Amino acid sequence: MSAARSDDRTRVAVIGGGSSCEHDVSLASAASVAAALSPTSYDVVRLTIDPHGTWLDPGGRPVGLTGAACLLRSCDVALPIVHGPRGEDGTLAALCELAGLPYVGSGVRAGALAMDKWATKLVARAVGVATAPGVLLTPATAAVHRWSHPVVVKPVAAGSSHGVSLVERAEDLLDALDRALAIDDRVLVEDVVVGREVDVAVLGRPDGSRVVAPMLEIVVDGLFDHHDKYDGTADFRIPAPLEEAEQKALHDAAVAVYDALGCAGVARVDFFLTDDGPVLNEVNTMPGFTEQSQVPKMFAAAGLAYSDLLDLLVRDVLGTGA
Repeated sequence: MSAARSDDRTRVAVIGGGSSCEHDVSLASAASVAAALSPTSYDVVRLTIDPHGTWLDPGGRPVGLTGAACLLRSCDVALPIVHGPRGEDGTLAALCELAGLPYVGSGVRAGALAMDKWATKLVARAVGVATAPGVLLTPATAAVHRWSHPVVVKPVAAGSSHGVSLVERAEDLLDALDRALAIDDRVLVEDVVVGREVDVAVLGRPDGSRVVAPMLEIVVDGLFDHHDKYDGTADFRIPAPLEEAEQKALHDAAVAVYDALGCAGVARVDFFLTDDGPVLNEVNTMPGFTEQSQVPKMFAAAGLAYSDLLDLLVRDVLGTGA
């Protein structure tokens, strides 16, 4: 805990922004989180990482990592709301670990594994969860890869569907690979999976229990891309209309992947529900977190309001939760 203060509220650092392509999405999530934390219980310290990696204080002034570390040491707990590489991938968790500061969310190992879509596939398959057939390419191997059937091309470590393309014609493959390689130096080329898109939010509690919120189905015609995610037209159905057996299969697969990766706090585990059962798409250890994002909407459907979800996450970390 930080040094004694006259204010007995919990001092919480909300970190947003970041130097990845998800900077703007993270800013929106962090602003929403900071606004939802009750001012009677929390003293919020807003820290921002600009697109160049510079840390900014609550007034927007550059303070660098040293200044940010001083501010972090004055806090009781951190909420690192930074999506994507150099944030969600375990980097901020490592910083908090080194600073001895409790933080909400997954640790270094889970963040790094889940951000790496190829590693996530290997872990999922090891615990019996199906994934889409695919290959891992680098700039050298991408140059000689040949199209043989419709595929989805995606960067290995990115989010918000940046650099993701559905390739249905051979002549479009090279451009898709170039777009993905502009974001990451490793690319996944996966078979197209035909199935319903269902997201599962898993919350790990301090007693080891796992809470799964009502599931969400994304009703989409084609690829659910960056534009669909953020233009306000996405059709989310909560709870997803599922048979009991389908719901159990998704629940069990989501918890198995969450535990195998070693996640903490909330993670969103995304699936394609096919005729043969769930096929893992990806795992987000720091998913979008505005009040209108998928995870808060799923917990709201269970009766847990956005501000209460945030309060629960913080209290669980500090050991003061119910």
